[in-house]
Amino acid sequence: MSVHLVLFLAFGAVALAGAINLLAQTHPINSALSLIAVMAALAGEYLLLGAEFVAALQVIVYAGAVMVLFVFVIMLLNAGVEERSKGSRVAILFGVPGTLLGGVLIAWVLLRHSGTGDVPAGALPGAPATIGPLLFHEFLLPFEITSILILIAIMGAVVLASKPPSAPVPPREGN
Repeated sequence: MSVHLVLFLAFGAVALAGAINLLAQTHPINSALSLIAVMAALAGEYLLLGAEFVAALQVIVYAGAVMVLFVFVIMLLNAGVEERSKGSRVAILFGVPGTLLGGVLIAWVLLRHSGTGDVPAGALPGAPATIGPLLFHEFLLPFEITSILILIAIMGAVVLASKPPSAPVPPREGN
């Protein structure tokens, strides 16, 4: 076995263990920390695959900025231990078939379009100098819409966390 294969399997095991721990935790902060471990393991996988730029983005954007945002929102909401419920009928009726349908569609598209054209399936269009103009010219509108959606989510968390003003208690008469 080569060192790369051993490291690849080790990072995969860390990512899998972190994902299972993320689902098993009842405290939201522990779940967020497990997600950080998954993101770091994925960055290690990207490094082994020779995608240094994607690995750096994984650490900086996801494990850094997004997870800080998650932890900030969790602390803002003062979330404690989650309650266990039986689940939702709507989630079972629509979620399971929707997930299966989405997986089949993704597999169909990947199989249909794999190996066609100059770029293999799943590959980035080139170096960061090529990706930058694509992101900030051709895909500027989706990029900005995503940032606005994140801002709306933060504002919603602040509204949910704020306590409604309590009405003043009127003085008792006769005392």
